[in-house]
Amino acid sequence: MCTTLLSINPEHVENILNGTKKYEFRRVIPRESVDKILIYSTSPVMKVVAEAAVEETLTDSKTKLWERTKEYSGISRGFYRQYFDARKPAYAFKLGEVSVFKEPKTLEEFGIKTPPQSFVYVEKETKNDAR
Repeated sequence: MCTTLLSINPEHVENILNGTKKYEFRRVIPRESVDKILIYSTSPVMKVVAEAAVEETLTDSKTKLWERTKEYSGISRGFYRQYFDARKPAYAFKLGEVSVFKEPKTLEEFGIKTPPQSFVYVEKETKNDAR
């Protein structure tokens, strides 16, 4: 099990934090099993704002994955279809408990120099930093 950091658009981050988005969709996922995701909110925020437990990693066809996740996808079907385009299969992390950091953190605090295009493995623990 590992922790990864994902770059996520602030609009989607807000939906994760308010509970309307319980799945984080990805075209590529880590080879290792992920049990925790650090959420980096992209521009204009540009900070690590929260961490989320991963309950499950889903892999399926685009159509089947949408049917399984649409209620808490936090995105429109059109956005979903455009995002996955011709990709097979489609992936999603089912998010569990989300903890917002009292103070957003910089990438440097996790030994990361630039935001990842997809994901990056993280080694630093974030114990006692959440609300």
